[in-house]
Amino acid sequence: MLKIAYDAKRLFNNFTGLGNYSRTLLKDLSKHFPENEYFLFSPKVGENNRTAPFFNHSKFTLKTAKGNSAYWRSFGIKKDLIKSQIQLFHGLSHEIPIGLQKTNIKSVVTIHDLIFKHYPKQFPWIDRKIYDWKFRYSCENADQIVAISESTKSDIISFYDIPREKIEVIYQTCDPIFKNQDLSINPSKIQQKYQLPKDYLLYVGSIIERKKLLPIVMAIHLLSKEDRLPLVVLGDGKKYKNKVLDYLVKNDLEHLVLFPQNVSFTDFPSIYRHARIMIYPSIYEGFGIPLIEALFSKTPVISTTASSLPEAAGSGAHYIEGPEPELIKSGIEKILSDQQYAKTLAEQGFQYVQRFHSNKLSKQMVGLYKKVLQNA
Repeated sequence: MLKIAYDAKRLFNNFTGLGNYSRTLLKDLSKHFPENEYFLFSPKVGENNRTAPFFNHSKFTLKTAKGNSAYWRSFGIKKDLIKSQIQLFHGLSHEIPIGLQKTNIKSVVTIHDLIFKHYPKQFPWIDRKIYDWKFRYSCENADQIVAISESTKSDIISFYDIPREKIEVIYQTCDPIFKNQDLSINPSKIQQKYQLPKDYLLYVGSIIERKKLLPIVMAIHLLSKEDRLPLVVLGDGKKYKNKVLDYLVKNDLEHLVLFPQNVSFTDFPSIYRHARIMIYPSIYEGFGIPLIEALFSKTPVISTTASSLPEAAGSGAHYIEGPEPELIKSGIEKILSDQQYAKTLAEQGFQYVQRFHSNKLSKQMVGLYKKVLQNA
């Protein structure tokens, strides 16, 4: 039996990428390795339907901040880790406590991406400095690093000069609800609930510049009026979203791009499954969870060849070299006009994504924990 602690701040308080990674990993570990004890350390905890499985569960022990939460997370937490007789600490989102290496507690840190190094202008100066210090410190002082893709591993080596053997690539999976092929769910109920059209294209993710929603909208504008399908957007943003909205208004396209509000996470699989295409032309991702959510849903995908995206989608995507509207337009036309091609993409994608099942990835993670402890 192992006693493992986790930085669970994102698990309880973030409901996009880093939070999804944390929740999915911990649920999978408790399912496949119930003999271990899992301690969740978080400055504060938010309780809702996404975090409910971690309350009142025999395998999870919750620990919250004492005093100043920022100080506790970086420094004071060490006393609580020692008191709980923790053997190994896993920083799930780029960080480990300062000075943890001076205790007898071993550590693993997950590095998701180094986007701020590739696209510094998309981050405030102070954020870049803080990220760079924290990420470098964690990489240099953790006993082992988990990179969520080969692309991220290469970045860690390149930017921080970390030995290759200190980094292990362990991919992530998506929530189990995307793997349930329950076709008895009536799509018309979901469509009616969110006022969705029968046929539509899909975009999933934060509405920020590097994920390139605007070129998708521009591609739809380039399509002939007979070939245009509405685009459903599951995500939100601020400055870049306003840029997209301005384009829609200027070109009289508001009716073609839908932003459904308050979409329940449990309805995501149905929305994926009944989309004609999921379009994800990002220029950089640590991995690309929406891609595997689409592949498990047997939905054809358009994506770029940037960073880790080919690792996530494998043979299950129509790839474009970059997020140019003309290339996105050609991909849409190809998939919509060639039913056999669309079917082949969906089938190949579904076969490829089987490598991201939780039992395989959980076994790999626990194997890493044991290796770190054996080398103590």
